[in-house]
Amino acid sequence: MQVDKATVRRIARLARIKITDEEAQGLEKELSGILDWVKQLDEVDTSSVEPMTRVVGQALPMRDDVVTDGEIAEAVTRNAPKSEDGFFVVPKVVE
Repeated sequence: MQVDKATVRRIARLARIKITDEEAQGLEKELSGILDWVKQLDEVDTSSVEPMTRVVGQALPMRDDVVTDGEIAEAVTRNAPKSEDGFFVVPKVVE
């Protein structure tokens, strides 16, 4: 894929990077080379490869999905300037 000078300028503007004309010319070649390399990846057949999150297989520990309050509500609300019945008391902000 060929990247032109206008595309390089647009990318630089979006990235908030100030570049000179010489730098833009060099970046045209660099970005075109990078995109050509990425295009080569399309040629690789990955139809039989399972999706994965990391290179090394790892079994994640399983636990029961149980909802709890953490059983520390009293310790949490103890730091509040004002609390009532296990809840934070805050000033009313909506009329």
